[in-house]
Amino acid sequence: MRSVEEYLVHVLGQLTPMPVLDVPLTEAHGCLLANDVHAPLDLPPWDNSAMDGYAVRMADVTGASPEFPAELDVIDDIAAGAVSSKVIKPGTCARIMTGAPVPEGAEAIVPVEQTDRGTTRVSIQAEPGEGQFIRVRGSDVAIGQALLAAGTELGSAQVGLLAAIGVGRVEVHPRPRVVVISTGSELVEAGNPLGPGQIYESNSYMLAAAAREAGAVAYRVGMVHDDEDAVLATIEEQTTRADLIITSGGVSAGAYDVVKGVLSQLGTVDFEGIKMNPGKPQGFGFIGGDGRFGTGTPIFTLPGNPVSSYVSFEVFVRPAIRRLRGLTPERRPMTQATLSVDLTSPAGKTQFLRGWVVPSGAYGLPEVRPVGGPGSHLLAGLAQSNCFIVVPEDVTEVKAGEQVNILRFGAPA
Repeated sequence: MRSVEEYLVHVLGQLTPMPVLDVPLTEAHGCLLANDVHAPLDLPPWDNSAMDGYAVRMADVTGASPEFPAELDVIDDIAAGAVSSKVIKPGTCARIMTGAPVPEGAEAIVPVEQTDRGTTRVSIQAEPGEGQFIRVRGSDVAIGQALLAAGTELGSAQVGLLAAIGVGRVEVHPRPRVVVISTGSELVEAGNPLGPGQIYESNSYMLAAAAREAGAVAYRVGMVHDDEDAVLATIEEQTTRADLIITSGGVSAGAYDVVKGVLSQLGTVDFEGIKMNPGKPQGFGFIGGDGRFGTGTPIFTLPGNPVSSYVSFEVFVRPAIRRLRGLTPERRPMTQATLSVDLTSPAGKTQFLRGWVVPSGAYGLPEVRPVGGPGSHLLAGLAQSNCFIVVPEDVTEVKAGEQVNILRFGAPA
């Protein structure tokens, strides 16, 4: 059997980042920039007002106060989007709205609250500072300035910046389309009544959510009963839209583990045991012949027990999704915490125990405690955890107060 590290290296070695696409800005959110972005213009592109008020010359309003206001003629009314052709000369001003271009000759903006709001003649009741409330051309972004580097993940603020500089389309590494399929004749869709021997299907919901958290566009196909033809047809059908397929269930050595049986016949998916607990049975390979990898669409076949499935996703699938996205590093960082209780671990397997880590414990470092039992079906403990306690395969016992490796999980990729 391979170790966890050996298997992950094996998987990532067969994957490359998604090809670059030119997409509308509306579809770029969550993608990675393929190229550096430099500003094609100044922002703001011209001096503009930061307030509703009056554009004035400093010499006309020096010493202005409520007791001794400056009286000025209003020669223009400038709305946002309008450009004034008037020049502010001695004894004059222009009423101006937020965002409107500052007229020639103006040196400051007096907020409307500090005036009598006159429309033909106005009383200025406060002396502004020079340049007050004028947004100077290029004060946010200067033409030619480096704004976003290649590899930047486009969040809402980055999308807004691109729109502000007039970028309507952008070249990106797209988010991979991930299809999730669960198998098992015992499974029932949530919301329907349970029959004898049946359980509610949860893995596809969980894995699709995890794939979205990792930055993928996830599609939940749902569940397929243990029928070889149905399983194969469902998987093959999804190769037309998927950049990655995930199945859960049907990969052990039982008589009804049809995913392993069907895909083994194709010869393009390898199944093996990994020295880990939970999550020993794993499968990875390619299906279909016309995918972007040439050998088809990559597929992960994960064990069906919920905790095994989630551990497998975190350890193997999430790094693969990040590789497809072009993100580095692909793996979540392994950190250390102080163990709060004694624990044991089986020899020869890397153990992933559900845990809860708090920022600072009795030893001054992050402190972690196990949550729930070791069973791979115990989903409640997983939902109440925020990390895995990772015990190496050559360690069988860890005492309270000793340092352990932890792998945090949750929404951040």
